[in-house]
Amino acid sequence: MKLFDSHCHLDDKAYRKDLARVIDRARQAGVARMMTVGVNKKTALRAVELAKSQPGIYASVGFHPHDASQCSADELDFLTELAQNPRVMAWGEIGLDYNRMYSPREDQERWFIRQLQIAAELNLPVIFHERDTNGRFLEILKTDFKNESAGVVHCFSGTAPELEAYLDLGLHIGITGILTLKARGADLREMIPKIPANQMVVETDAPYLTPAPEKYHQRRNEPAFVKSVLLKLAEAREEDPDQLAQIIWDNTNRLYRIN
Repeated sequence: MKLFDSHCHLDDKAYRKDLARVIDRARQAGVARMMTVGVNKKTALRAVELAKSQPGIYASVGFHPHDASQCSADELDFLTELAQNPRVMAWGEIGLDYNRMYSPREDQERWFIRQLQIAAELNLPVIFHERDTNGRFLEILKTDFKNESAGVVHCFSGTAPELEAYLDLGLHIGITGILTLKARGADLREMIPKIPANQMVVETDAPYLTPAPEKYHQRRNEPAFVKSVLLKLAEAREEDPDQLAQIIWDNTNRLYRIN
């Protein structure tokens, strides 16, 4: 079983003391590739440096909605230049988050739309973040998302109508450890069979969203644990895990255009 953790944050301080061991455990678990995701200038730089130093690790760059108040044209020019590195395979994590509101709505929307334009200009797939936007995120996608490389809705936990809209846009759906949680993942498990096999990827969002059963033993998530997500996904779809793993592997490489 060969796995691709399509979304993690290996630059996080949670791995400062043992990153090499974390990467080694991932590889021992069959996680041959990982996408480490930037959320601002600082983390994007770290992601790219890490991707350059490690085989099987790739990077994305972008400004997360939480950091939108710190974004500027100059910052995006810097990330645009950084994206020229051949280890950068996506733009993101970008989008809207009206739950915590770490940045004002107007800043989030302004820089989200601008980053959609940049990703299209660079022909990079987009990693999306959405939370509690009551349709505004989809509204912007339908008018401003012109990227033929498509993208992925990271950590999907929305409604059935939202899922249908994302699929109609040709987007991939990122499945996290939420799927493995008895109560929190119940609605998601019901929707899983509705997702076409060629539009799914699995992710950890590590160090966050630790899946079961690892959640009961440690708080910090790791890319190695993406295997638990894959196994629960296969169970929810009543499919063979090895065959599904191959499909997911192919999907993720196609999404990020990695040969």
